[in-house]
Amino acid sequence: MKFFAVSLGAVFACTLSFSSGPPPRRKTALNVATRAKPVFDEVCEQTGITLKRFMTEVSLINPELQELTTLFGAIETACKAISNLVKRSQLPSSETLGYEGNVNVQGEDQKKLDVITNSVLKRALRFTGKLGVLASEEEDAPVDVIGGSKQVVIDESDRYVVVFDPLDGSSNVDAGIPTGTIIGIYEHDESCDIDVECMGDECVEQEARCLANTLQPGTNLVAAAYCLYSSSTFLVLTLGTGTYMFTLDETIGEFVLSNPDVRIPETSSIISFNEANTHMWDEPLQQVVTKWKEGTGKSGKKFSSRYIGSMVGDVHRTLLYGGVFGYPADTKNPSGKLRLLYEGAPMSFIMEQAGGIATTGTQRVMEIAPEAVHQRVPIVMGSKNDVEEVLEAYADWKK
Repeated sequence: MKFFAVSLGAVFACTLSFSSGPPPRRKTALNVATRAKPVFDEVCEQTGITLKRFMTEVSLINPELQELTTLFGAIETACKAISNLVKRSQLPSSETLGYEGNVNVQGEDQKKLDVITNSVLKRALRFTGKLGVLASEEEDAPVDVIGGSKQVVIDESDRYVVVFDPLDGSSNVDAGIPTGTIIGIYEHDESCDIDVECMGDECVEQEARCLANTLQPGTNLVAAAYCLYSSSTFLVLTLGTGTYMFTLDETIGEFVLSNPDVRIPETSSIISFNEANTHMWDEPLQQVVTKWKEGTGKSGKKFSSRYIGSMVGDVHRTLLYGGVFGYPADTKNPSGKLRLLYEGAPMSFIMEQAGGIATTGTQRVMEIAPEAVHQRVPIVMGSKNDVEEVLEAYADWKK
């Protein structure tokens, strides 16, 4: 695949700086030194600049983000490759449809594209030199990106932990329904250090401390992104200050900025749930959704239903048009179905940075510290006023 450096004539009109003096650093519960969020002096109004140029400008103003630029270069390349795989998957010669014959750690049959896209992302990230540990939906446990083994290897230059779902909605890919990739990026624990001369249980203990890097709450996220493979290929990201949307221009092979300030409408009239499970939901959610459909909710609007069954596709539409997306807890799945670490937290980060809310009904998703890599979580996210109505219903229910 060839990539071209193209001058689009667009002036990069946004700059990043910190509000006062050098960026303060604070210690989290994992002793992770995290930077203050970058503050935009003005909203970038010039569309058409490439993702590469965007990240370069960000790193020039914020040198501590320079290594993040390298990671996003790898993510960009992986998304382009996965986009091509998805588009070609319907061709008889591709041999990428159907099941692999294996079952992942969550007991789900793995599609061939699940395995292939997982490998694409691992390889893209492996050679950046900026990554020590990654966790994926298709891996039993966090893995070492250097040797490809289940043993974690930490290097002083490996600054980041990346978590991802390589192909969200893969069960729909055979039908040509939109799919996507979800990515979250955390910083490494500075105290994570493995003695190369350690032996036996001592090594296991040291590796366990380092693997705990993956079990961070969403509030520790440095960046999050998703790629949507649909009518166009989109890459939506946040660095902690706003949400940005890039669209792949296939004529030049580059992601270009198409929306520099994604903001979800505060009030909507769209719900996006699997309503076949309504009878199994918590009582307050059942009541709120019923009122929305009857037009007797707080907004007075009668809601309509739009549901794809692919989180990336549903959340993307919700960000643009407003609405409430959810896969809530029910009697069959009291912990929900979506994974907290690499689905719930990154998408909640993006949603909140676009002005929305993400909750379990009783707790902010971003504040939940996972206890296991593949831990599940109930999720309701979307337009601020509508999700607040859900929160109020749950608050009254608990009294």
